[in-house]
Amino acid sequence: MVKILEVENLVTGYKGKDGVLKAVDGVSFDINRGETVCIVGESGSGKSVASMSIMRLVEFENGIILDGSIKFNNEELRTKSNDEMRKIRGSKISMIFQEPLTALNPVFTIGKQIAEAIRFHHKVSNKDAMERAEELIRLVGISEPKTRLEQYPHELSGGMRQRVMIAIALASEPELLIADEPTTALDVTIEAQILELLRQIRQDRNMSIMLITHDIGVAAEMSNRIIIMYAGKIMEIGNTIDIFNQPYHPYTKGLLESVPKMDGKRGVPLQSIQGSIPSINEIPAGCRFSPRCPYATEKCFQEQPLLEFKNNRQVACWHVDLLIKNKGGEFIESY
Repeated sequence: MVKILEVENLVTGYKGKDGVLKAVDGVSFDINRGETVCIVGESGSGKSVASMSIMRLVEFENGIILDGSIKFNNEELRTKSNDEMRKIRGSKISMIFQEPLTALNPVFTIGKQIAEAIRFHHKVSNKDAMERAEELIRLVGISEPKTRLEQYPHELSGGMRQRVMIAIALASEPELLIADEPTTALDVTIEAQILELLRQIRQDRNMSIMLITHDIGVAAEMSNRIIIMYAGKIMEIGNTIDIFNQPYHPYTKGLLESVPKMDGKRGVPLQSIQGSIPSINEIPAGCRFSPRCPYATEKCFQEQPLLEFKNNRQVACWHVDLLIKNKGGEFIESY
């Protein structure tokens, strides 16, 4: 497989009164051409910061990339100038943000915003750009495209606004699409339609997708591989079916056990992970999940495990052999 994105030892922080606080700390992963990879974790795990780092957008939010390599098609993005990154954003790598109402400009029509994205990367007339915008509106499944082009963001439903964001992201036919919680605040019916649209676009264009979500059910439906993040670190990376059949990390196991099952018994409460994710200025020593982990020992509280290969999986846990021995639970059949 051809790797389209390679992230190695990425460290991203934010400047504060007490210095730079690391929101992403030593993250490494890759994405193949035509593959969908989901990054899963609770709020505050560093998922969105990792995606913003790839786009070099953290620099506009008081953030700084401290270390690491970000290669797209074997080109190092960290050394690109701002002008070079502007040409890459939208044309080769596009991003769908989680709240389209704030991402769209409220004072411009939908048509003008899509056309602007087209004209930024292609030397075409305004007429040609508007015709292309109409095609994109139709492509993402919005009815009455001519009418929608004349409307403003507040006149559209949440699902339609998200489709508009997808249309803008596809304006220059990118090779990699980063979708940051694209179905947040949408009802389940619209969520299913948006996910199906993304899946169809990936198949039609052989495009790679990096999907960020806190919903492991969405990851099960959409991804080829899953990356589990917690408190700025990667806990586990593996094939989607393998992870659901047998999680290797206690955090992955906890996430899976908190999902309602189709064959679950009535009256039995869902399991939950005790405690909460630490803030970036209160990161514990040792394994970052240790304060919430039922398997934690003294070593876990003192030494941080490295992300290592285990049976075609990558996992950062001192007790991975124990979870493998106990099978971790058969999750895929009951989902």
